[in-house]
Amino acid sequence: MTVAPVPTVSLSHRFADELPELALPWRAAEAPEPALLVLNEPLAAELGLDPAALRTDAGVRLLLGLELPEGATPVAQAYAGHQFGGYSPRLGDGRALLLGELRDRGGRLVDWHLKGSGRTPFSRGGDGFAAVGPMLREHVVSEAMHALGIPTTRSLAVVATGRGVRRETVLPGAVLDRVASSHLRVGSFQYARATDDPALLRRLADHAIARHHPGATSAEQPYRALFEAVVDAQADLVARWMLVGFVHGVMNTDNMTISGETIDYGPCAFMEAHDPATVYSSIDETGRYAYGQQPAIAQWDLARLAEALLPLLHDDQEQAVALAVESLGRFAPRYTAAWTDGVRAKLGLAGREDVDDATLTALATDLLAWMQSGRVDHTSCFRHLARAARGDAEPLRGLVLDLEAVDAWLDRWRALSPDADAMDRVNPVYVPRNHLVEEALAAATAGDLDPLARLLAAVTAPYDERPGLEAYAAPAPADFGDYRTFCGT
Repeated sequence: MTVAPVPTVSLSHRFADELPELALPWRAAEAPEPALLVLNEPLAAELGLDPAALRTDAGVRLLLGLELPEGATPVAQAYAGHQFGGYSPRLGDGRALLLGELRDRGGRLVDWHLKGSGRTPFSRGGDGFAAVGPMLREHVVSEAMHALGIPTTRSLAVVATGRGVRRETVLPGAVLDRVASSHLRVGSFQYARATDDPALLRRLADHAIARHHPGATSAEQPYRALFEAVVDAQADLVARWMLVGFVHGVMNTDNMTISGETIDYGPCAFMEAHDPATVYSSIDETGRYAYGQQPAIAQWDLARLAEALLPLLHDDQEQAVALAVESLGRFAPRYTAAWTDGVRAKLGLAGREDVDDATLTALATDLLAWMQSGRVDHTSCFRHLARAARGDAEPLRGLVLDLEAVDAWLDRWRALSPDADAMDRVNPVYVPRNHLVEEALAAATAGDLDPLARLLAAVTAPYDERPGLEAYAAPAPADFGDYRTFCGT
């Protein structure tokens, strides 16, 4: 490691101070042989941190939560949650710690959070550690999502601990440093509601309003306005997932943020062959969290948030339920509007008042139908459409089987004069292709970080097509087989 000044950072502890019932003071486990695997230097700079200082021994110990600034109060956060539909009243950070909050260079308050830092009282029999592969997966996918313009937690660093982590085999351990607007979840409100302490629930809601949705403060019904703000944020978020073919894989209520950021990249993946039934998670045996189910599951999760907020919506239970149902009704039209606007842009028809929503919806419905029937690669299809708009339809036609249907659709679409340049600005060339992610993680686990660096270079500039990166734009080869992801715990 290079010699550099000892990192200086000021960490506040607003969450721990305002909500001590949800914050258990705890410390990270020691790391036998720490080694920095990857550091997100642009993000460090945004946070006002010195990248060179973070690469020193003291900086790495800071990233592991072992050498903290004076006054820092790391805590494990308490929350509940519905996991695959079953309610667990006490989940919490079983292998994670909130080091505290800091202000970035723009003055925004963000959480600095560790994942894989050891057992806490919420560990529920787990060892509290994490392996190199899953932590690097979160680094790659969260940074790819950020580059795609999708609200997400960010990865500041991944640090190897030198500790073996026993899963099916013994794997090298690592800690992820994660940055988020906050780690407030639907499950946080479920936990507070379950305590039967109205004052705690109200303080949590006030904290969430101040942190994420300050406009609710001036509303006639501020807690209803908070709920509606979360509904809107999640509708917009899931629409963005659907537009790029992202499959979260584990949309439990403890994985839905109040801020509207994507969180917890466990068994996630980007869909290749377009199919609403796509499931990658090894533990999703019923397809509850399939690609096409994500909007409905988001609405289900938001209904659980509504249940938790009922005492704040109205003193009368029946009236509270009626208000919650009415506000939850915002989700479907908000989602549809966000998805429609996104598809309009992906088809090069943004801002076209002469193309009404009915025409657009018919186009999109037929497009997705032949994509599904032909198992057309989701990402490549939209990128090749821009070439078709410029007159070169052969790359697209090479993806499909029913050429007659595709040619008829192209005639309808091209008659609307789509903007190909605008399409290239919203349809990525590169996403974290599943086979390339697995190759990079396997190499990194074995000590070779070069494939990871090359993958990151591609997916963090997803719209900029570059020579030499053709392999990063191609779907998995046929011999890759059925893909399954694992939560990494």
